[in-house]
Amino acid sequence: MPGFLLDQTSMVTCMHAGQAKATVPFPRVTLSKQAVVTQTSAYMVSACAFNVSGAPSPCVSAMWTTVATRVKAGGAAVLLVDSQAQCVPNGTGVLIAPSQIRVRGM
Repeated sequence: MPGFLLDQTSMVTCMHAGQAKATVPFPRVTLSKQAVVTQTSAYMVSACAFNVSGAPSPCVSAMWTTVATRVKAGGAAVLLVDSQAQCVPNGTGVLIAPSQIRVRGM
């Protein structure tokens, strides 16, 4: 299903409201002067408040499981607004808010 491409300014959060940021966006492809993000770019999560029985178990990073099937940048699939990820170490998902609504991919 087509969706808007993510760039480095797209807001990604874990299910516990922790902020996730792409560590290495792909700068050779830009959307409104912002680098596109590919599946190979690690997302680091900060300020996650998740705990289990009172013991902190915050999300640390996000690993992308579904990505674009037809659009690539530098040989890696780009991330779409409907891409899915699992947070490490607890396996919860992420929420994505797109920052650009001009470029779609599949």
